Amino acid sequence: MAVEPGSDASTVPKHIHEFRDPIHTFIHVSSEERDIIDSRPVQRLRHIHQLALTFMVYPGATHRRFEHSLGVMELASRIFDTVTDREHLHSDAVKGLAELTDTAKLPYWRAVVRLAALCHDIGHLPFSHAAEDRLPKGWNHERLSRELLRSEELSGLLGSITPPVRVEDVVKLAVGAKGYGEPLSMWEAILAEIITGDALGSDRIDYLLRDAHHTGVAYGRFDHYRLIECMRILPKPGTDLAEFTLGIEVGGLQSAESLLLARYLMYSQVYFHAVRRAYDCHLNDFLERWLPDGRFSTDLERHLSVTDDEILSAIAECARNDSHAAHVHAARIFSRKHFKLLRDVGSAGKDFLDAGENVYAAVCERYGADAVRRDRYFQRESVVDFPVLDRDGSTVSSLQLSSLLTRLPTVKFDYVFIDPEHLDDARIWLKAHEASIMGQSVENS
Repeated sequence: MAVEPGSDASTVPKHIHEFRDPIHTFIHVSSEERDIIDSRPVQRLRHIHQLALTFMVYPGATHRRFEHSLGVMELASRIFDTVTDREHLHSDAVKGLAELTDTAKLPYWRAVVRLAALCHDIGHLPFSHAAEDRLPKGWNHERLSRELLRSEELSGLLGSITPPVRVEDVVKLAVGAKGYGEPLSMWEAILAEIITGDALGSDRIDYLLRDAHHTGVAYGRFDHYRLIECMRILPKPGTDLAEFTLGIEVGGLQSAESLLLARYLMYSQVYFHAVRRAYDCHLNDFLERWLPDGRFSTDLERHLSVTDDEILSAIAECARNDSHAAHVHAARIFSRKHFKLLRDVGSAGKDFLDAGENVYAAVCERYGADAVRRDRYFQRESVVDFPVLDRDGSTVSSLQLSSLLTRLPTVKFDYVFIDPEHLDDARIWLKAHEASIMGQSVENS
């Protein structure tokens, strides 16, 4: 909009607004998108840590879900623009995809993708994934996101956009097929992949880059500019070419490999850092005793009113009140008196979960269950497959072209923690106990 000579530029209404961002430099939003950003469900994310209590281990990890959501929106629109560009539709079959041929509707779907990306995390509990077990059975953050998007506040804002955005379109893309609970159309599934895809989704791209930046580690960095530039809508390999999904040109394969390697390294070095997971155990112990019935409410108003701020304040208060039922667990967090890692049984082979159970049971029997905690994770499937457009114009599986993707290690751990008061004795005892068991096994054989 032109500014008249002598006028005050500050009085000219802005229709595009920008956020400064350490990862993407500038994130631009429209006035209507800013109305969504200013809503209670999105503003609440300013008070939800992206990585729970990881800042107790990596002091810089104090970033929030709010800036991550803005970043996912920025990346999702970049990916959408790339994959819907007519110059990037290499296959006649893809060019025949009805939604791509109706170019008049592409701006609508671009708006939906951006809003779904912005709102994909609004259902997160305080401390994000670390507290998800504290929801009633049948609930998770995706279900809360669905309900919030359908609420009067957000559905009204979405309906007031020009042209109005259908709430269910936003819901489907925000939570994906798994979170939605019903099948999506092929077009919806492609757009959901742009946000939540296991291999190339904007959610994963942003959190790896952002978490690496704020924790101060290099593991999560990769060439996301090249990756997005090479993304394409491609036929699924091995199908009749009538099924499409998000894929990549062969020139971007190394960038995709770097992303998936970064994911493995960030999971093993940051997200599943043993001390960080010990704090998760203490946080859940605290919440179990502090929350009514040990569970967060699924009432949307109560959900919107509880953030990390209230929980951290309660932890500090309970840590100073030795008569409170949650005092011991709050003090563990507040005073950094966390349980120590006694054993990681994650390298015990295919039966490591059984091995972890045996170690946990033996240590509990000797030192008491209150002095021991166990935290475990087993990635069922580490191989991620996506179509790659080869130089000869054919579409092949990424696993045919990348030996690295077929050899990515499985993320797994089985931590047994113990009260530091017993740590030295427990190490000596456990070593002798396991040696005794091994000796008995040799004798029996």
